[in-house]
Amino acid sequence: MSFLIKRLEKNIAKCEREIEKIRKKIENLEKEFKVNKITKAKFNIEKRKYENRINALNARIRVIRGGIVRERKREEEKAEEKEKKK
Repeated sequence: MSFLIKRLEKNIAKCEREIEKIRKKIENLEKEFKVNKITKAKFNIEKRKYENRINALNARIRVIRGGIVRERKREEEKAEEKEKKK
């Protein structure tokens, strides 16, 4: 496995950890709302902000996975060319 693929997989793991942190923030926000520490408007604004961040990270993960697939395909093609040359 190439260095690039390892880096991309590491980046995916980092994004997934970030998503988990954001989900915990949303849970804490819901708890605060249920205890009436924050208003519904503030809750909705903050929740939307966190959900947009999650969607952005999910999009980034999809793009990175596409890069991994492309890189693996390129490596396979290189291996096939080496086979043909021998």
